[in-house]
Amino acid sequence: MININIPGHRTIKIEHLVLDYNGTLAIDGKLIPDVKNILNVLSKKIKIHVLTADTFGSSGKELTGINCSLHILSYTSQDKQKEQYIIDLGKDTVIAIGNGKNDALMLKEAIIGIAVIQKEGASVKSLQNADIICKSVIDALNLLEKEKRIIATLRN
Repeated sequence: MININIPGHRTIKIEHLVLDYNGTLAIDGKLIPDVKNILNVLSKKIKIHVLTADTFGSSGKELTGINCSLHILSYTSQDKQKEQYIIDLGKDTVIAIGNGKNDALMLKEAIIGIAVIQKEGASVKSLQNADIICKSVIDALNLLEKEKRIIATLRN
């Protein structure tokens, strides 16, 4: 568990990290370098969940050796599937990271939603629903190792 005390907000107890795969953890189906190591470090504190439509059919192979659960979405209403996944975990215990339009509801529901803008770009809907915007997934994941960055960004 990761505890984050945000002044003007409350203490947040993070138990789950939910991530989109392509565009967030991977570019063109290939895992971004250094993601594996960071996720394995984080998995010692919180549960890691990866949600994907598996567009390139490579997520299972690419995530081998990472302590995470992989959930393949059906092709319809992916935004609603991701939103429901967050709700089922307990939205007050979830940080979510994504970039696409189908991530917008997930980012809105999570106690902290982080949008990333990488090579694939980011949906305006996801940017509007995020609490934090990062220029890379590495930066976003590092926020969880250096919680004072989250506090500095979200304090009131």
